[in-house]
Amino acid sequence: MLQTTIETERLEIRPFELDDLTIIHRILDQTFGSIDKMPDKTALQERRSWLEWSILNQKWFPQLHQPPYGDRAIVLKSTRALIGSVGYVPLLDVYERIPELSSGLSSGDYATTEFGLFWVIDPPHQRHGYATEAAQAMIAYAFKELKLKRVIATTEYTNTASQGVMQKVGMQITHNSLTEPFWLQIVGVIENKHI
Repeated sequence: MLQTTIETERLEIRPFELDDLTIIHRILDQTFGSIDKMPDKTALQERRSWLEWSILNQKWFPQLHQPPYGDRAIVLKSTRALIGSVGYVPLLDVYERIPELSSGLSSGDYATTEFGLFWVIDPPHQRHGYATEAAQAMIAYAFKELKLKRVIATTEYTNTASQGVMQKVGMQITHNSLTEPFWLQIVGVIENKHI
C-alpha cells in the first residue's frame, strides 16, 4: 500500500532496518526523556522488539490490505544519517469532544478512531524543518494515494515545537476544552481538499 521509499528535497523516508537499532534507540530515548535507559540492555531488547515489529508492519499490512500504519526512518539524503522517525498511527480516543472532529451524532463519551501522524527528530537535527518536510510528504501520500478524508496529530500544551510543525503543514490547531482525558490536549487537523 505504501511505496517502499518516499523522497523529498532533503529526506528519504524508508522502512526501518535492523541496523538502525542503536541510533533510533538513542533518538527515541533522548526525545522522550528516558536517556537513563540508553545503556540498559533490557530497554535495548524492548526497542529491538519494537523495531522488528515496525519492519514487519511494512511487509504484512500491505499483504493484509490494511492501512500502512507504522513508523519509518527519516534519513538525510546528503549524509545518509538516520535523523528520526515518521509514521501513521491509529488513534483511538474521545475525539467527538473536539468540535472540529465531532460528527454531532454522539455525546462525545464514545471513543472513535482517527488516522494519525507521528514524527520525532533527533535533537541535534531539530529546528531545520525536517519534521515539517517529512510530515508534509506523509500527508501528501495519505491524501493522494490513500484518499483519506483527514489526518490528525496530537501533542501536549507544552510541546510548542510539534504545534509549530502542525501549523506549518496546514493543520488547524484545536484544544480539548475539557480536562479529561488529561492526555488529549492539542489536536491538529488537516482536511483533504481534493475529495
